[in-house]
Amino acid sequence: MTNTSESDDGPPRVPIVCRDCGTTSRIPLPAVADAIDRHNDQLHDGADVAEVDPDVADRIADLAAAELGLLEDE
Repeated sequence: MTNTSESDDGPPRVPIVCRDCGTTSRIPLPAVADAIDRHNDQLHDGADVAEVDPDVADRIADLAAAELGLLEDE
């Protein structure tokens, strides 16, 4: 994965981790899927190893569920 630095300009950056490689990168949001696919294809024969940081992915899922009203008591 290409290691990118933080920037105040441009889209938000998402932390990507690969435990097999021991790497962490922050990728601009629009490029996340392509960066993960490229890393996994080039270094792991296409196996789903690199991923969005699980803690961040869980938080995003919680926020989306709340926004959609899926967490509200009926």
